[in-house]
Amino acid sequence: MPHDHLMRIHSPEFQAMAERVLRTTELTSRLNVLPFEDEAGKAELFEQILGRPLPDRVTIYPPFYTDHGLNLDLAERVFINQNCTFLDYAGIRIAERVMIGPRVTFITMSHPVDPGQRREWLSGGPINVAENAWIGAGATILPGVSIGRDAVVAAGAVVADDVPAASLVTGGKATLHRQW
Repeated sequence: MPHDHLMRIHSPEFQAMAERVLRTTELTSRLNVLPFEDEAGKAELFEQILGRPLPDRVTIYPPFYTDHGLNLDLAERVFINQNCTFLDYAGIRIAERVMIGPRVTFITMSHPVDPGQRREWLSGGPINVAENAWIGAGATILPGVSIGRDAVVAAGAVVADDVPAASLVTGGKATLHRQW
């Protein structure tokens, strides 16, 4: 896993993140119960969640989840279907004309595999999705991944490595690598 971002749990940085997560969870819970046609209410809550207004022609179908929000950068003409999750503390950039299917999860932070360090540290890296990519339903994008322009991530894929431009990636089968 990339270590562009390393944070000790129980540090001031972690405490500040935890406070923002609580605030953002409250905002998204309000967003997700608004009537679908309440465009003004949704726009106001998205501005608080993201720290800026939604760009032009962005479509987001609730429910929508993010843990931080301020590090989620959406470009114009992005489409996000229902029930997507953006754990964006280390940064997520979604470029113009990206389409994101339902139940897609973006995760920028994780824990070390070592059981002794697992509760002490968070590590991760930013996710970058280039123009006109399509992320299929139920895909999971892991920390530090870049997805190239015009690329397609198949439904259910678990993406741990960069995806080249104009390519198709598939696969979601769990494989045992080691035991302890």
